[in-house]
Amino acid sequence: MKVAFVIFKGMTALDLIGIYDPLVRLKTMGFIPELEWEICSYSQQEINEFTGLKFTATKTAVDLSNFDLVIIPGGFGTRTLIKDTNFLEWIKTAKGCDLIVSVCTGSLLLGAAGLLQDKKATTHPNAFTELEGYCQEVLCQRIIDEGNIITARGVTSSIDLGLYLCEKLAGYEVKEKIRKQMDYKN
Repeated sequence: MKVAFVIFKGMTALDLIGIYDPLVRLKTMGFIPELEWEICSYSQQEINEFTGLKFTATKTAVDLSNFDLVIIPGGFGTRTLIKDTNFLEWIKTAKGCDLIVSVCTGSLLLGAAGLLQDKKATTHPNAFTELEGYCQEVLCQRIIDEGNIITARGVTSSIDLGLYLCEKLAGYEVKEKIRKQMDYKN
């Protein structure tokens, strides 16, 4: 299984790290040894999240359809990127992936790329109104699973989403072992 963690200028670090940590444990704890991941950026190798923390992309402008799972964080940078047609065309390359997930306002990017049409979705409560124009219905829930598209609410839901994906990919017992190793209470 190949995972793409998307990074962009102005993202929120915890949106990415909260889901990254439990997911990569699928490999590091031996549950899915064939799991591979890349940190993907559209145009820059080095990205600053909104407070200045730097992330380094391992792949730039790679076709996202080469991945089984694409993960898109949120952050203040989404408000600019929803108007960036080149960036959105890149996000659209994920359309055929088995799973596309977003945390917080990452759902705005999915919506602006046309990936939430006829789907229910969620985002940070402060962005519910913005999301309404992109999807069938905005729900006030932690995680919304619409099959191949999964959206999660605000920044702290990223850990919940990471564990949710662990269960979806490897089962409840594996998710529980990872949750306990992380010392995460649910």
